[in-house]
Amino acid sequence: MVILGIHIGSAQMRAGMVDEKGAILAARSVATPNELDGFCGALREALDWLIDASGNPGAVGVSCKGKIDPDSTRVEILPGALHFLQGLALSDLVGMPLDVPVFADNDARVALAGEVVWGAARGRQDVVMLTLGAGVGGAVLSGGSVLRGHSGVAGQLGHLTVEPDGAVCSCGNRGCLETVFSARAIEGAAWSAVHRGCSSVLTSLFRGQPQLATCRTVFQAAAEGDEIARAIVTNALQRLAPAIVSLVHIFDPEVVILGGQAADAASDFLGDLRERVWTRSRTLLGRDVPIVEAQVADKSGILSAAGLAIAPRS
Repeated sequence: MVILGIHIGSAQMRAGMVDEKGAILAARSVATPNELDGFCGALREALDWLIDASGNPGAVGVSCKGKIDPDSTRVEILPGALHFLQGLALSDLVGMPLDVPVFADNDARVALAGEVVWGAARGRQDVVMLTLGAGVGGAVLSGGSVLRGHSGVAGQLGHLTVEPDGAVCSCGNRGCLETVFSARAIEGAAWSAVHRGCSSVLTSLFRGQPQLATCRTVFQAAAEGDEIARAIVTNALQRLAPAIVSLVHIFDPEVVILGGQAADAASDFLGDLRERVWTRSRTLLGRDVPIVEAQVADKSGILSAAGLAIAPRS
């Protein structure tokens, strides 16, 4: 059986056919239109191409930002560029010609599903996952079931408060983890330092080569000893570590998984993060909770979306 995995992003939609071993057999990527008719046409064109290339799938998994009802696949809340999908069922938009089951969830829970099927959560019952990307997402597996909460928003770990009087977050709260340890937050801190005239290698990079103004550049400069970059990274780690400590005390997981572009960029500092968490949590837990990078190597979101279709239902 092949599974169709679809990742709906603000900039790009990616779709691919995946076999049960996690190999992507064929894939298609298209720019995400900014209105519904164009969106539906582009999605249909990509899916028709994949079906012609690989045949009809046995199931479909869809990843999308926002609050998604997994039972109906309805997009309940979706601010931002994809707001036009709000209120629609993703299964209807996919519109498979055959009676094929369609599964959908928000992108962080889908990332966890991929790790359950093919990655660091395989065989686990209790897992906390943080997706440290442009924003911060999260998902929790407890007793083998994905936590959803009373209204379906459980697991929004990026909106854990780490600075009570911190910056206003897009969610309406202040000082969320997302405001300090996301790619946007770290890049914003670097831009701020550059505009203040701080002496840093980031100044020439950010002003002369704006394409290098990325989270990865900041972490690389910090690893190479740049004082401003190190201060930005240290400040971010000082907020991320206590947040993870709170999560391990609440959920007592077997493992904490970190995914997303900010997590990839921060891989050189993972040892520092582990030490900070261990120091703060060892007394109560009495054990070391592994903090590991996501093992699903595919960054397109296709494989994790396919994993959603074959992960155990909870």
